[in-house]
Amino acid sequence: MAHKLASSAAPQRINIDLEKDDIGNARIDLAASFRAAAQMGLEEGICNHFSAVVPGHSNLFLVNPYGLAFEEIKASDLLICDFEGNVVSGVGKPEATAFYIHAELHRRKPKAKAAFHTHMPYATAMTMTKGEPLLWAGQTALKFYGRTCVDHNYRGLALDTDEGTRIAEATGEADIIFMAHHGVMILAETIAEAWDDLYYLERACQVQHLALSSGRKITPVSEAIAEATAKQMRAEDAESARLHLASIKRRLDKTASDFRN
Repeated sequence: MAHKLASSAAPQRINIDLEKDDIGNARIDLAASFRAAAQMGLEEGICNHFSAVVPGHSNLFLVNPYGLAFEEIKASDLLICDFEGNVVSGVGKPEATAFYIHAELHRRKPKAKAAFHTHMPYATAMTMTKGEPLLWAGQTALKFYGRTCVDHNYRGLALDTDEGTRIAEATGEADIIFMAHHGVMILAETIAEAWDDLYYLERACQVQHLALSSGRKITPVSEAIAEATAKQMRAEDAESARLHLASIKRRLDKTASDFRN
């Protein structure tokens, strides 16, 4: 179920050069992330949302408009919103929970240049069970060691600033948030890193689900090995993420190149 954002406030006049390369590239990277997420079944209807701070404008963010499925989204469809609920560029409005969650995350977590929220199935399934969501037994899961938290206080739809603020504060220093009974949120310094984490988080949760379904006991790695492996992965994360998203864009150029429009 989704709700439209209702705002009677008049948008401020903000001078944004939409032709600047960095803004155009951010739009393309975000659109590619939407398309790839759709191809891999990581979205849910028209209700999930990705956002990114507009390069050069720390008080503005790009977000998908309400009503479009991920597989439809083009770079030019993305809205630019301020933190007060105004759409300052683009046609349409964000879904209400998208605004209230993402505005407060970007306002209160300036390092979070990108924020991806989905109800992707395997990761969301882990938010519905007792205990820590990830068991640190598979190599892919170790990418997230020391980076996760669980927001246990599910309170229904995020339809006001107070709930957006609560969610932002609940993230603490984590950048992978399991939202109990709800879904997951990925916070990252770049769109590419947010995409990379989203993809590998779902893979880690899928493999863990398969292991649990075998009925056999899962054996985690030691804390020392988990920490060391996580450090190894983090040393390569930014470049690996950049290359990962570049590969996504090359593949989309062959099958759905309109994402760049």
